[in-house]
Amino acid sequence: MLYERGNEFQILNQKAYSEQCKNLKADLSAAFPSLSADELSELIPNKEELNVVKIYAHKGDAVTLYVLHKNPLFFELEKQLYPTVYLLWRFPGLLPIFTTWSPVLQKLIGGADLMLPGVVVPSNGLPDVNRGGCCAVTVVNNRAPVAVGTAAVSTAEMHNLGMKGRGVCVLHTYMDNLWAFGDKSAPPSLPDPESEEQGPNGEESETEEKVEENVEKSVEEQHNPDQMVTDEVCSSVEELNLAEKGEQEDEEEEDQKTPQEIMDALLFQCFLHALKCKVKKSELPLLTSTFLRNHMFSCCPSGKQLDIKKSSYKKLSKFLHTMQQQYNLVRIKELTKGVESIVEVDWKNPELRSFNVPEDTACEAVPAQDGGEAEVQYCPPEITTLYSVSARVEPLFLDVNKRKGTILQPAEVRSIVTEYVKKNELVAENNKKITLFFRRTLGKMQECYQIVFPGQTPIIKKGHIEPIDISVASRGSNKKVTLIKNLEVYGLDPTVVSIALQHRVQASSVLQPIPGAKDKVLVQIQGNQIQQVSNLLIDNYQIPRKYIQGIDKAPKGGKKK
Repeated sequence: MLYERGNEFQILNQKAYSEQCKNLKADLSAAFPSLSADELSELIPNKEELNVVKIYAHKGDAVTLYVLHKNPLFFELEKQLYPTVYLLWRFPGLLPIFTTWSPVLQKLIGGADLMLPGVVVPSNGLPDVNRGGCCAVTVVNNRAPVAVGTAAVSTAEMHNLGMKGRGVCVLHTYMDNLWAFGDKSAPPSLPDPESEEQGPNGEESETEEKVEENVEKSVEEQHNPDQMVTDEVCSSVEELNLAEKGEQEDEEEEDQKTPQEIMDALLFQCFLHALKCKVKKSELPLLTSTFLRNHMFSCCPSGKQLDIKKSSYKKLSKFLHTMQQQYNLVRIKELTKGVESIVEVDWKNPELRSFNVPEDTACEAVPAQDGGEAEVQYCPPEITTLYSVSARVEPLFLDVNKRKGTILQPAEVRSIVTEYVKKNELVAENNKKITLFFRRTLGKMQECYQIVFPGQTPIIKKGHIEPIDISVASRGSNKKVTLIKNLEVYGLDPTVVSIALQHRVQASSVLQPIPGAKDKVLVQIQGNQIQQVSNLLIDNYQIPRKYIQGIDKAPKGGKKK
C-alpha cells in the first residue's frame, strides 16, 4: 500500500494553473465517463483554488495529488488517475465495488490487500472488472468506500480460481496517510439495500460464523504466499534449501510454481546469501543500490538471472521494506533525501542463521562482525552505442523486416543501407556517397546505448549515456570543492570512491543528494582535485576517458623558475 500508516512521505505543494485544471478535467472525463459536465465543474471549480501536491511516498513512488478545500480528491500514479475515499464518499458509484466484512477493514488499513475469501458476493454477482482495473472496497451495510485499488485478476478469473487468492491490490484506505492529509472525517453512513435484504436476526448467528471463517481464510492467504496465485514472498527459508530434500523434489516443486514465485524465491535466496557471505559490518551503512549491484547479483546461481522486475515486488525498495517488516532482517533508512541505505543487519536472526549457502554458488563465508578491509573487485561495464529505427527511416528497413523501435548495431545499419543502395542502384559501388548516406541515416535514427555489467543482464536505454561529471565549485570567500556525479551509472559506489579519494588526497569528503535524481548522490571533496579524481577513475577503475567530463578543467602546474 502506498500510504501505509507509520510511514512518512515528502510533499511539494503548488497552486494549479488554469491550463492544468483544463487538462485535468479532460483526463477525468476520459477516466470516469460516468461523471457529468456539472459534476466535473463541481469537482474542479473555475473560481476556486485547486492545489497540485507532489508526493514521494515511503516506498519511493512519485505521486501527484489534487487537493480542493484541503481534501485530496484524486491521486495520479504512473499516469493513471485514482479517486480518494473523500471523493468516493460524494460519488459512491464512481467505481466498481467489492464488499467485505468489517473485521477485514483493519487488515486493509494495516497494509494488506483484499483477498478473495474475504469478498462478500452479492445476489446479483460480482462487478465486471478487468485485471488492473480501478475499483473500490466497501464494508457490509455501508456503501461508503473505505479503500481504493486495482483488480489483481478479472472477474472471470476470480470465479475460475474458486474465489481464492488476491482480489484487490490496495493503494489507499480510510485512515492511511493520504486520508490523514485531508480533514480526517469518518465515512458517511450510506445504507446498502443489498445488505439489508439479507434477512432477519434469525440468520445472524450463522452469518457471524461465516464471517469469522472467511476473515481467517483471508488473513491466512495474506500471510501464506504458497496458497496464493500471485505470490508476494517465499513463505520460509526451508523452500530455499530444497537441495536437502533431493533434486527430484526440487524439479517437481519448480514446475508447480509460477515464474513470479520462482523469481521471488531466487530474490530471497540471493538476499540471505549476500547478507551471510558478502556484507560486512564495516560496510554499513550500505546504499541499497550498491547492495543489489555488488552483493546480490554475485550470489545468483550459475545459469540463472536475477531480475526484480519479474518478481512480485517490481522494485528493490519494496522488497527490502518487506524484508524489514516481515522478517526484521535489516533496517532501511533514508540517510540522504531520496536515497535509501541499509543501516543495520540482524546477524542473529533465525532466518539468516539457518540459511545454508547453495553448493552451486558457494562462497567463503566472511563473518560480518570481523570487519575486514577487503572490498569487492570492480570491473568496468562494457558500453556499446546502438541505434533505434525511427519513423523517418522506417521505409528504408522494411525490406529486412525491421520495424520502428528495432535496436540495431551500427554495423547492421551500414550493411542494410549498403544493400538498399545497391538494390535500388542509387550510386555506383564503392562510391563515397554510400558512407555519406550511412551517416545521414544514423543522424535520423534514435541513438541508444547498451551497458553490460559482468554477470548481469544487458541494459539498453535511449539517448546518450551520462558521463561522469567532475566540476569545481566555490564555497565561501576563497574555498573550492570538487563535485563528482553519475558514478552510479557506471556501477561505482559513491561511498567507496569517496573513501578512496580521502586516502589519496588527505582531504574530507561528503555525500550529498542530487535534487530530482532518485538513487543518485554527489561526492564532494575539499579543494580542486580534478586531476586526482580523473587519475583514480582512469587508472584504478579503468573508466575510458571519453566517459569522463571535466578533465580539461584540471589546474595546470606553472613552470618552475
